[in-house]
Amino acid sequence: MKLKKTLIKNAKIVNEGTIFSGDILIEGEFIKQIDTSISAKSADVHVIDAEGKYVMPGAIDDQVHFREPGLTHKANIETESKAAIAGGITSFIEMPNTNPQTTTIEKLEEKFEIAAKTSSANYSFMFGGTNDNLEEILKVDATTVAGLKLFLGSSTGNMLVDDPKVLEKIFKSTNMVISVHCEDEATIKKNFQKHLEEYGEAIPIEKHPIIRSEEACYLSSSKAIALAKETGARLHVFHVSTGKETKLFSNKIPLKDKKITAEVCVHHLWFSDKDYKEKGTAIKWNPAVKTEKDRAQLWKALLDDRIDVIATDHAPHTLEEKKNVYTKAPSGGPLVQHALPAMLEMHHKGKISIEKIVEKMCHNPAILFQVERRGYIKEGYFADLVIVDLNSPWTVKKDNILYKCGWSPFEGSTFKSRITHTILNGSLVYHNFKFPKVKAARRLTFNR
Repeated sequence: MKLKKTLIKNAKIVNEGTIFSGDILIEGEFIKQIDTSISAKSADVHVIDAEGKYVMPGAIDDQVHFREPGLTHKANIETESKAAIAGGITSFIEMPNTNPQTTTIEKLEEKFEIAAKTSSANYSFMFGGTNDNLEEILKVDATTVAGLKLFLGSSTGNMLVDDPKVLEKIFKSTNMVISVHCEDEATIKKNFQKHLEEYGEAIPIEKHPIIRSEEACYLSSSKAIALAKETGARLHVFHVSTGKETKLFSNKIPLKDKKITAEVCVHHLWFSDKDYKEKGTAIKWNPAVKTEKDRAQLWKALLDDRIDVIATDHAPHTLEEKKNVYTKAPSGGPLVQHALPAMLEMHHKGKISIEKIVEKMCHNPAILFQVERRGYIKEGYFADLVIVDLNSPWTVKKDNILYKCGWSPFEGSTFKSRITHTILNGSLVYHNFKFPKVKAARRLTFNR
């Protein structure tokens, strides 16, 4: 069988801290050649002219909630992976707090089966830890599963790991990356009770970062880090939201050698507590969007490499659910379609270079999770590529939002940069809001 070939011409290629002009030849699923000029030697080569555009590796989102199984009125793997592809995210790692939860090997494999049939993007899943499933954790194959997820702050059902002895056993028993949601439950409960007594059910949304406070975040993340240091566990702290927490992380050694790493999410870099007045519960997340000072400190830590990864924590709810009063409105929002355009907007504002965006959204998740042959533009690597026009403004509107929930916290925002093409495993899977009927998604594998 003859391998399909695609040639991307005249691109500004962004990879490993540099931008250079060149061409990329794709053969089958892989990048065959990268050079200053490659000619199409035969008529069967599909040529994409990327003149004036940037080509970057497909982003790897290490934290999404696609809601399948069990919560599919909000989202599912098919709809959200399609939105991710339109947003330049070619690989995702999905979280275990679905219904049923992904806390047994059987339930994990069921999710892989769903993704194999319906996902538009490359996929993997986190296995969920609980107070009583250590035996199942020990059965997980680290070469085919992204890692382990622990909720050290409240979560759906029985996923709060709050037994210190169990926590220590898990940290000592696995070599996988342990990713954690850090918020101290006792602190949050105390703060919530106080506000409930003062306001009743209609607590003002502006109180969210006071209830889910800096103290709650710092107390939990500092404990997790202390335990990781004590046990030698490989720890990744999800969605850092406070300036105080950034002091817990180091930039003294290369990422590949770090035992303790950190992630920041797009919403914590974009919004601040000043936005609650206009956006309301649409920007209610856990951990909460904090102050402008916190946001500035998160940016500083991201740029000086104490924070390693930018992710989305994409977590859709219906608009009807989000419009409830504070106590009933769920936390989380949809982001995969708009995360990369939002970060490129920050580039236009002079906050971050394109090379740094690629480092934090493509290279670093691949290093951190040891993703096999993805996250870079290199010969022999899978051809997961995104072509971006930095000067093609578009506005986020209801009719171009692809999430099943049909809304976005960015609705009404105009982004200067547009993703024009997404290539997945060598196949063109997205071009200017159109999706060719191609099935190209693969299960991620890991070099461990």
